[in-house]
Amino acid sequence: MEARAPRPGVPVRGSESGRPVMAALDLLGRRWAMRILWELSQAPSGFRELQRRCERMSSSVLSTRLDELTGARLLALHSDGYRLTPLGQDLVEALSPLDAWSRRWAREMDSAAAED
Repeated sequence: MEARAPRPGVPVRGSESGRPVMAALDLLGRRWAMRILWELSQAPSGFRELQRRCERMSSSVLSTRLDELTGARLLALHSDGYRLTPLGQDLVEALSPLDAWSRRWAREMDSAAAED
């Protein structure tokens, strides 16, 4: 059974609007989805290697997420394993400012904790 990925134009968890951003946030908010994208942004990977790199992830969850991310056209399976598609690469690049912000936030929180 193929996992059903959220799709733009279709209601998703927490939103009946069908707005593309809500579908994207639903997909990215699923357990392990971001970690899989991160790991594959570093290098293509087969199933077992990806599971090892994502320590503690069950094979059933990994299989479901890979099906969802492939169905969303963010990943594709090649002879060397799963890889980001051009759309998946665009997503990782789009998340780069959020990564930079989160690092600033972490420093700010560390500074605030040191002051307490």
